[in-house]
Amino acid sequence: MTRVVLVGGGYVTLHACAELVRRLGSRVRRGDVEVVVISADDCHSFHGLTGEVVAGILPFERTRTPLAEACPLATVVHGTVTRVDPLARTVTVRRVGSERAEELTYDELVVGTGGREPVGTVPGLAEHGLTLRGPGEIEALLGHLDQLLRQGERVRYDVGDAGADVTRDRHRVVVAGGGVAGAELAAAVADRGRGRLEVLLVHSGDQLLPELRQRHPRLAERSEHELERLGVRVLLSTRLWEVTEDGAVLRMGSGAQAGQLVTVPGTVLATIGQAPVRLPGLEALARDGRGRLVTRSDLSVGDGLWSAGDAARVLHPRTGDPVPANALWAIKGGAHLGRNLARALQGRPTRPFGYQGLGQAASFGLGRSVGDLYGVELTGQLAWTMRMAFFLRFMPSRRRAAAVVADLAALTVGGRPKAAAGMLR
Repeated sequence: MTRVVLVGGGYVTLHACAELVRRLGSRVRRGDVEVVVISADDCHSFHGLTGEVVAGILPFERTRTPLAEACPLATVVHGTVTRVDPLARTVTVRRVGSERAEELTYDELVVGTGGREPVGTVPGLAEHGLTLRGPGEIEALLGHLDQLLRQGERVRYDVGDAGADVTRDRHRVVVAGGGVAGAELAAAVADRGRGRLEVLLVHSGDQLLPELRQRHPRLAERSEHELERLGVRVLLSTRLWEVTEDGAVLRMGSGAQAGQLVTVPGTVLATIGQAPVRLPGLEALARDGRGRLVTRSDLSVGDGLWSAGDAARVLHPRTGDPVPANALWAIKGGAHLGRNLARALQGRPTRPFGYQGLGQAASFGLGRSVGDLYGVELTGQLAWTMRMAFFLRFMPSRRRAAAVVADLAALTVGGRPKAAAGMLR
């Protein structure tokens, strides 16, 4: 029996597993090839629709698919890998809820662990801030936002010579990071609050959405207009310096003007980039400056080792630059990795990764988006529809994809409720 172990429950694992089963299905069913998925989360979280979930447009459960359902012919181990021995070809696993470590042998290992926000780079962020990439973090954010909305505005009464002065303070959410993820998330939080939350988007650079602006300045400007429409306040040249129990400490200014520290009370939500999730025992493998595993053109890393997605440095087949860290490239990388792994197990030569990209998109509410498709700029309803069609195509559950279509159709016909902007459902 040949055992293939895939670590992580994200896009790379799902699409690599699907391609393995598609090409080696008979051998998997006979037991000649065993596929094992190890994940700290027993469900796959479809992050492509996170903006719609945070905004209250879609219920949270639509984005969650049990790994046993998404990978029906695989053995799913709900736990964490504490050690890899690439020479002995073993992984040590600790199942969730157990203190006992188990050792599992493998013939081929796929590292699809993805990336997480580098919380260690900002003091207090791990203890007092919120991020979205780890198990249970999106649900925690939704619960926290709804708690703020249930509390309502804080009202202060100041009595002076001119009489009573009533001040209404909205709860503040500080979103750190001015890339596409930060802009989408700030827009979604504001959309969920519908004026009842004050959203502050802080970015260390002097321009918002720098990567999008480089190639599509018109789309970046349109995105800024959407944020303004939703009431998101933007602070440029401002860095998240520290997170405390009460809120964010911001370092204002850039260059010679930098240095002033300002404390801003509120909830802190960080989208400050990502660092790959490392597996202990793989320290000897080559990595790039960001800590990602260096892959060959066929997405192998070494003998019996493969990787793709946010944990890997995958080079673009045309430009030679590292491909972006987003869902599309993880999906395509995982699928190609799975095909090559199947070819290797069949004794056939592998093929170089050849995908060259489709485009990018960002959502700013129901029917409002910006994006480019093969370099063609799209905005508004058309951009949103194209983006949604793409994500529906790659959802791991057809049943959940159909439910998303039904949810969106109901909103289109009946409109969104005027009450709470998306309580947990």
